[in-house]
Amino acid sequence: MTVTTRFAPSPTGTLHVGNVRTALHCWLLARKHGGRFLLRIDDTDLERSREEHVASIKADLTWLGLNWDGEERQSARFGLYEAQFQKLIAAGRVYRCYESAQELELKRKVLLGRGLPPIYDRAALMLSEEDHAAKAAAGETPHWRFLLDRDAQIEWTDGIRGPQHFDPAKMSDPVVRRGDGSWLYLLPSVIDDIAMGVTDVMRGEDHVSNTASQLQMFEALGAARPRFSHEALLVGTEGKLSKRLGSLGVAALRDEGIEPEALIALLARLGTSDPVDPALSAEDLAATFELSHFGRAPARFDEAELHRVNAAVVHRLPYARVAHLLPEGMGEAAWEAIRPNLEHIGEAADWWQVVTGSVTAPAFSDEDKAYLAQAESTLETTGADWPALTAALKETTGRKGKALFLPLRQALTGMDHGPDMAALLPLIGRDTALERLKRAGTH
Repeated sequence: MTVTTRFAPSPTGTLHVGNVRTALHCWLLARKHGGRFLLRIDDTDLERSREEHVASIKADLTWLGLNWDGEERQSARFGLYEAQFQKLIAAGRVYRCYESAQELELKRKVLLGRGLPPIYDRAALMLSEEDHAAKAAAGETPHWRFLLDRDAQIEWTDGIRGPQHFDPAKMSDPVVRRGDGSWLYLLPSVIDDIAMGVTDVMRGEDHVSNTASQLQMFEALGAARPRFSHEALLVGTEGKLSKRLGSLGVAALRDEGIEPEALIALLARLGTSDPVDPALSAEDLAATFELSHFGRAPARFDEAELHRVNAAVVHRLPYARVAHLLPEGMGEAAWEAIRPNLEHIGEAADWWQVVTGSVTAPAFSDEDKAYLAQAESTLETTGADWPALTAALKETTGRKGKALFLPLRQALTGMDHGPDMAALLPLIGRDTALERLKRAGTH
């Protein structure tokens, strides 16, 4: 059976790092086994779903390189849900209820006060057809619950959490349809997973109890259950899910100069004991992806680490990958020279300004001014050849180390540090270098 995973975002907002991690892991699992990665837009909430969010989700996945092999939208599948729902009605596996939220909360408090599990008491099952007719005549519309089989223990082997056991006698029958006819998440998701041939579901550990209910829904619909894996949720460096982390969107990361390769490299390994390796491509990461490597401890997301990984990624990016992002006139040689000093590609413009623009050198001592005047004279002979220039100056002045190199760098770039001067000086060029040395030696 072809391994088939799905990512099912709700278009009520944009993607954040937690969503991206789930999507990435589903993609990696499918690619590892030569399978299919499907995108399902869970837009059953017609009031809150927005087309601009659908477009944003697709754009973010495309930017990350997480190409999908098929797409469905829940809003186009209401007919399928209705047909399967009618089968469950006929089988007696869904039933009508009328309690308000306030009534349910009161029942919950009473049960808790008695030291009992706060689960729904199934009072609606006691209603007769006459009772239902009377409520309909009074204008009351029912919501619907799925009837759990409380005689059958719910068990599965989770791909990350291992053996799981739930006692349905301690669970409430989940509401699957509201009084206005709209759908809650649980049942449509099961129906879609069956229809789409999903074999593996990866999602956050906050869905574990949902999975317990959904496994009985698969059985009630006569379908084989997928394999389920629930991964630990992301937390911030302070040990909990911060507001910043919860809202850290892909667009914000792009604006900060984060490259997709860096986000992929970090999130692919977050929650495992495997080292984050910025040298690995998405295909390499897929080949080494193992559910067994994930632990149950919360996965810590550190923005500072992301920026460190981003710098390591930028240092490896070939010119062809970044050419369209670089300042006009900046060629491959310049990129090769400058990229070791970058954390983000956008910083290349600042270094290109050092090459092509004006620089402000610090004030030099009279001794250094004399040295720079000699450097100007020497450069006229050596040209923009850093090894030849410094070798000649070392021979004639006796300077070495910092005294030899730092005044030259400062005069030529206005900086105390930066790219390798052997690569940078030819980019600056002989004439510009002479002009800068002359200015530094006389001011």
